[in-house]
Amino acid sequence: MASTAAGKQRIPKVAKVKNKAPAEVQITAEQLLREAKERELELLPPPPKQKITDQEELNDYKLKKRKGFEDNIRKNRTVISNWIKYAQWEESLKEIQRARSIYERALDVDHRNITLWLKYAEMEMKSRQVNHARNIWDRAITILPRVNQFWYKYTYMEEMLGNVAGCRQVFERWMEWEPEEQAWHSYINFELRYKEVDKARTIYERYILMFEQTRWKVTFTAFLAFLLDSRDFLDSCELVIVHPEVKNWIKYARFEERHGYIAHSRKVYERAVEFFREEHVDENLFVAFARFEETQKEFERVRVIYKYALDRIPKHQAQELFKNYTMFEKKFGDRRGIEDVIVSKRRFQYEEEVKANPHNYDAWFDYLRLVESDADADTVREVYERAIANVPPIQEKRHWRRYVYLWINYALYEELETRDPERTRQVYQACLELIPHKKFTFAKIWLLFAQFEIRQKNLPGARKIMGTAIGKCPKNKLLKGYIELELQLREFDRCRKLYEKYLEFSPENCTTWIKFAELETILGDIERARAIFELAISQPRLDMPEVLWKSYIDFEIEQEEFENTRNLYKRLLQRTQHVKVWISYAKFELSVDGPDRLQRCRQIYEEANKSMRSCEEKEERLMLLESWRDFEKEFGSDGTRERVRKLLPEKVKKRRKLTAEDGSDAGWEEYYDYIFPEDAANQPNLKLLAMAKMWKRQQAKDDDDDGDRSPEKPPTAEEESSGSSEEPETPDKQPEDESERNAGTETEKIYDDRDDDDSSSSDSDEGDGEKKQSRSREEDKD
Repeated sequence: MASTAAGKQRIPKVAKVKNKAPAEVQITAEQLLREAKERELELLPPPPKQKITDQEELNDYKLKKRKGFEDNIRKNRTVISNWIKYAQWEESLKEIQRARSIYERALDVDHRNITLWLKYAEMEMKSRQVNHARNIWDRAITILPRVNQFWYKYTYMEEMLGNVAGCRQVFERWMEWEPEEQAWHSYINFELRYKEVDKARTIYERYILMFEQTRWKVTFTAFLAFLLDSRDFLDSCELVIVHPEVKNWIKYARFEERHGYIAHSRKVYERAVEFFREEHVDENLFVAFARFEETQKEFERVRVIYKYALDRIPKHQAQELFKNYTMFEKKFGDRRGIEDVIVSKRRFQYEEEVKANPHNYDAWFDYLRLVESDADADTVREVYERAIANVPPIQEKRHWRRYVYLWINYALYEELETRDPERTRQVYQACLELIPHKKFTFAKIWLLFAQFEIRQKNLPGARKIMGTAIGKCPKNKLLKGYIELELQLREFDRCRKLYEKYLEFSPENCTTWIKFAELETILGDIERARAIFELAISQPRLDMPEVLWKSYIDFEIEQEEFENTRNLYKRLLQRTQHVKVWISYAKFELSVDGPDRLQRCRQIYEEANKSMRSCEEKEERLMLLESWRDFEKEFGSDGTRERVRKLLPEKVKKRRKLTAEDGSDAGWEEYYDYIFPEDAANQPNLKLLAMAKMWKRQQAKDDDDDGDRSPEKPPTAEEESSGSSEEPETPDKQPEDESERNAGTETEKIYDDRDDDDSSSSDSDEGDGEKKQSRSREEDKD
């Protein structure tokens, strides 16, 4: 920077940023670093190479480098990397003695640094100083005996030098420290490389015995801690218990098998099974043991091993065992053996399911079905007892529905399979004692128990059971079952008493009344049956009164008591004016043979039509007229047919305004309505209003035609009749059915309720096209 005369620095002017808005494309720090890397902006050029030409320059260079290394060491003695770099630099100059001195100085600083020992020993081995290297390895394994890398390097060096005895000696020293299993396997592999099988077996034995001794030592220590009531010490002992892995035993056994010592291999497997016992048993041990015996063609031994294992291993840990057992039976077993394996596997699965959820009754059903097909009676009973012991925790019927079927299946099994009636009776009694009958009951249990007693020819016992059931918890199903039972026994007096009790319990049940009357009819007591029907229809409340009345009427018709039937119809019509009752009444009169049957039937139709004029359900009235029309079509004359045709309504299409729930306008909808001529005749003002409305529309039409007709002149009758010959713009004549199409009495027209509520009936009497055209034009304008 340039300076002013006063000695002050001049601050350069910075250009002001005019636009401070953010740039469209933002640049991130990652992008800047990537661009710098691509353009090599941060790469420094390599330092210039220095060429040494004489000894003096070499000495200066060495002095300078040593001074730099020493300065770094003085700054921080604990940084071992500086010591290693210094020693490696001296090693590169072949200054072994200096490098050795540097390593020794570094070991004084940190003698537990593993890298330092490894670099030191590697330097000695590279410079072929074997004794120095042995000395360093000895010192390393003495100071740090738990560092396996020192032992591996040491033994590898001795083996490479061909010093087998020295290598074995190092391994022995290592094994005294009881290292991890890989160290033992390394020792075993070392002996096997030199064909020392006996020594390898000895090492295996020492290895296995070491774990056994460790286990017994820890167990004894824990026992002492228990005696001394030292809970903390006991917990710490449990944490350090050594559980050898199964794979080591399997390796030992396979080692013996591989070298042809079959008896020794079998003994190893047996010792392993005895060692692990049931506390720490593993399926892999038994699988390997079974495969070994399978290779020796000892199939019975294999089967025994698998069964022994399946009885002792938890089911969720024996999946691989099941799989191998199944494969073995498929290869070497018979059909029975294969089925046993599959059944056993499924049993274990069901056991796990019911243990996880004892109230899963569907799993119990599947389990019981399985054991019933394969197991003996005692086993099945045991499973049934376990299943029924899981009583639902809540006294609600929906929770008990599946549970009760366990008892039913149990009782049926005892009766049909084991043929033990006394035990079956005990099962039923125990189930009935368990069910809370005051809250709910199951009629199926009572009925099955009674039917069982009947099969045992114990009729008094069955009646006692049903009597107890009705006394404790009367139900429709129980009463029906008891009545059916007595009917099968032809005890009709008992059936009458039961029906009486049933009707006292449920007087509104129409089916019971009908069945009771049918029983009396079958027995030939007509008066009693009629009295039952009379008593039934006099009940204040019935669930299906129409069925009861129909049965009563059918009963009288069957007895050919037609006058009683007419009286019943009249009594029924006093209670209800339903169209089906009228039609049934008319058909009944038509079916009764007599000279005046047609007149009676027509008279009923007349009365029905008069009584249904005030009916709001126009479809029912139309149904009556259609039935009347069909009757007249078959039995009537032309005059009667024409009369009924004039009574048929006209089917019209209307529109009405809809309102939403919140009171807003929801639009319009179309619907069909029926206009009966008799109703239109009773409303004389409708036609007058319709004519006035038509005159108003005609007046508006004449105004559009520039006054061709005087606006005060109303339309004459001739104009009205002349306009009726024209077809409307959108004809909508749709006869409802074939009978209407033949009669030609019902026509369909479109009416709009938006102008006038009374226009629908009056417009049905008018058919001129001009009126409809003018109306449609006005609607378009609206």
